[in-house]
Amino acid sequence: MIFDLETIRARFPALSSGVAFLDGPGGTQCPQSVIDAVAAYLRESNANLGGAFDASRRSDALVGRARATAAGFLGCEIEEVIFGANMTTLNFALTRAWARGARAGAEVLVTKLDHDANISPWLELERDTEIVVRFVDIHDDGTIDLEDLEGKLSERTGVVAFPFASNALGTVNDVRRIAELAQGVGALTWVDAVHYAPHGPINVIDVQADVLLCSPYKFFGPHLGLGAVRKDVLEAWRPYKVRPAADESIGASFETGTLAHELLAGFVAAVEYIHDLGWNAIQAHERALGQRFLDGLPGSCELYGLESMDSRVPTFAFRVDGVAPREVAERLAARGIAVWDGDYYAVEVMTRLGLQPEGAVRAGFVHYNTFEEVDRLLAALADV
Repeated sequence: MIFDLETIRARFPALSSGVAFLDGPGGTQCPQSVIDAVAAYLRESNANLGGAFDASRRSDALVGRARATAAGFLGCEIEEVIFGANMTTLNFALTRAWARGARAGAEVLVTKLDHDANISPWLELERDTEIVVRFVDIHDDGTIDLEDLEGKLSERTGVVAFPFASNALGTVNDVRRIAELAQGVGALTWVDAVHYAPHGPINVIDVQADVLLCSPYKFFGPHLGLGAVRKDVLEAWRPYKVRPAADESIGASFETGTLAHELLAGFVAAVEYIHDLGWNAIQAHERALGQRFLDGLPGSCELYGLESMDSRVPTFAFRVDGVAPREVAERLAARGIAVWDGDYYAVEVMTRLGLQPEGAVRAGFVHYNTFEEVDRLLAALADV
């Protein structure tokens, strides 16, 4: 498909409002195809699984299609796919499944670059069990300190949890290198790919992720959680589930209750939309958007994180001299520009950079954003 931005934007009803949605890191807008898929399921196939009637059979087929779509999107096997209410809920469930077999004194390494959804589940386990959570530091530019990581790895390390990309600063980490370091001591790699998923392809085999989690509402789909867990890892865990549920050691065994089938329909449509565009076109446009922002950032703004488009996605945290982040966001909102402020649940990042309690302003671009929207933001920041 030719990357025709006008045609692409026409597929997103929300974009006709005139608001510059630069809030993608908090959740993207949905194309009409996703909206239609959700509505069509509720209209035509709204039934639980396993029945002898047509609507139930259509639901069975949809769930199977969603699993196959997820496996293709993440580069895993179908039986390694797990759906949940959201990434955070899914992570709380999976961390506890891991903990059932964890030895006393096992250590979990998390990073100061993480969203709290990949930190708090481990901290709560530390309160409830005998595991130990240790933090890996980051450099001032928002990259993970790999020397600090190596120094903290030991035979006690059971898990290394880290983000594919920072939801606060946009840093893209060397996932494979971190995985290799973790494997050197026999630890699992536990990857939060929520922020990376709308910006580039994911293949769990290529990056050697044992557990990888993301959220379709961050890549143009509905609110949902999605994970891929290596089959042999799942087979070593005992799931929390009701007795009538299947006993197979596959991803479905770790899903509690009835899935949100209509959201699975929307998820399938979102992945089809991304495949229709192609990652190469998406990434080229996003890189150009990010570079335009970096080139035009006013001197009154202080950027946190990498200062080039290398090893990052177009997500930017910054402050404006003399103006609180919330006030900046409110002034931009009054001009029809949507951005975030605060810590965006990246508590450790903001603390490490000395930005608490107010945090920073965050602008994030995705492929449906335009150069004109970037210019609107830059002009407004110069005038804040």
